[in-house]
Amino acid sequence: MHTLKRTVLVTGASSGIGRAVAQHLLQQGHTVIGVSRDCRKFTRTMDNFSSMQMDLSRLNDIPQQIRQLQQRCPEIDAVVFSAGMGRFGSVEEFSYPQIEALMTINFTSQVFLTKALLPTLKRKAYSDLIYIGSEAALKGSRKGALYCASKFALRGFTQALREECANSNVRVCLINPGMVKTAFFDQLAFEPGDHESNAILPDDVAEAVAYVLGSRALMVIDEINLSPLNKVVKFKNKGSLRPDITPA
Repeated sequence: MHTLKRTVLVTGASSGIGRAVAQHLLQQGHTVIGVSRDCRKFTRTMDNFSSMQMDLSRLNDIPQQIRQLQQRCPEIDAVVFSAGMGRFGSVEEFSYPQIEALMTINFTSQVFLTKALLPTLKRKAYSDLIYIGSEAALKGSRKGALYCASKFALRGFTQALREECANSNVRVCLINPGMVKTAFFDQLAFEPGDHESNAILPDDVAEAVAYVLGSRALMVIDEINLSPLNKVVKFKNKGSLRPDITPA
């Protein structure tokens, strides 16, 4: 395992998985730069932590913002792409702007960030790009056509990027969590079942990130899939479905 301390850029760091990742890495002694659309959500001052406000829906702003960040923090040698959004329904239920917004946050903005960061990362002795995908990248599900599309796109991107980076010291990893107990489900019509075995925790994903960062530098962990022990989907006010039924 690496004992080196890293400087890690974490997107979506103000809540959910991103917040857990940032906290876990700080506890391990790494330096973390947390990206959020609203930095007021970072309510505490912490050693080795700084924040950066960035609206990933504003694609044209990303290149300049990353240039400024790299000038300010040239030591960045790892990125965890945790930002994302969930929206489910049949294709006909989406407006055109909603389709564009979902693909922008879950896929296109991450490609923009990667393109902006990659030249500098390739000059490092070692560096990591870790993307938080989803079990939705593994199998399409009813009412999930667009969400699954965004995650399938990210998975294909990381697989190809891994090949493109094969002659450099940049490692590319995709982590696909199943349902995670976070506020992600607050605005959705479904959520994990009530038993603790029906969802994984944000800390589970954070530990996987830490494992990837700490793994031997000459080894690449291409993909990790994380699932709850018992998959149960509960529709709000409509009871639960048996295990292995995908969200509708």
